[in-house]
Order: sequence, then C-alpha cells, then structure tokens
Amino acid sequence: MNRTAIALLIRPLTALDRPAVEGMTRASGVFRSDEVKVALEVFDAALGVGRPRDLDYETAGAELDGEVLGWICWGPTPCTMGTFDLYWIVVRPDSQGQGVGAALVEEMERRIAGRVRIVVVETAGRGEYAATRAFYDARGYRVAARIADYYAPGDDLVTYVKRFESATAGT
Repeated sequence: MNRTAIALLIRPLTALDRPAVEGMTRASGVFRSDEVKVALEVFDAALGVGRPRDLDYETAGAELDGEVLGWICWGPTPCTMGTFDLYWIVVRPDSQGQGVGAALVEEMERRIAGRVRIVVVETAGRGEYAATRAFYDARGYRVAARIADYYAPGDDLVTYVKRFESATAGT
C-alpha cells in the first residue's frame, strides 16, 4: 500500500501508543538500546505513564488506517525565552520517505507558532544519520554547531537550529 502524508491523521499520543512507539524506535536501526530507553522515558514523562505528566513535553503521532507510523516530542528549553528542543522524531522504517516525518515537524511548528524563536535539534554525525541530516536541511534547519566525537569516537554531535521571526519571546 502506498502511504502518503495526505491521508495522515496527526493526533495526540496516548499511553496505548507506547508499544507502537517502542517498536518503531527499536526498528529504526539507528538508536542504541540506551537511547531507546531514554526515548521511552521521555514518552512516559510526556504522557504521565507511571509517573506524573511533565507538562514541558508535547507529543504528536502520525496515524494512517489506525496504525501509528511516527511520533514526535518537543518542548520549551529550560532557562530560555522562546527556544524549543525537538527531542525525538521517529518514523517506522516502512513509512520513511513518504511525508510522515515532514507532517510531524509541520505539526510541531504549527503548535508552537507564536511561542517559539528558535527550535534546536541535536542529532548524530554517524553515516547512518545522513538521511536524518538531509531531512532537517530540507526543512530549513541549519547546522549551528558540530562537536567532534561527542557521542562516541567518530560520532559527532550535530546541532541544527531553525529561527522563527514572528514569534514572541515570552515562554
């Protein structure tokens, strides 16, 4: 079946989506097990799974025909005015390249419009992340910094930013 972003439903995630989120995060093939654990901790905090809900995390999921194909989590960066972090974005491997990730980023940007000056994204410099970096480039995110060997020897931290002119600074 050819899936396109046109038929996607972008919706709030619920605790019932946790198995799908975990499955796609593991299946992506780029995250180490410790990273998957952190992604699930953020998901749980955002939705209050087994703990009080952390209101600084916001999430959305992309669904087609009742299946969650991707998820995203973002939030205001502590001690900043109008800066947000895009913490996690994951699309099922069989749905990548079909507009799911783009729809999720567009939804995040729509939801934070008027509150955001800058969105910051941290990603890896490994070869497996080349498509991820191209994804951010294509959406107007620009490399602001690179720290060599940050995650591990040969695995740089690449920090992307996107600036929003019309936003207010009071978050």
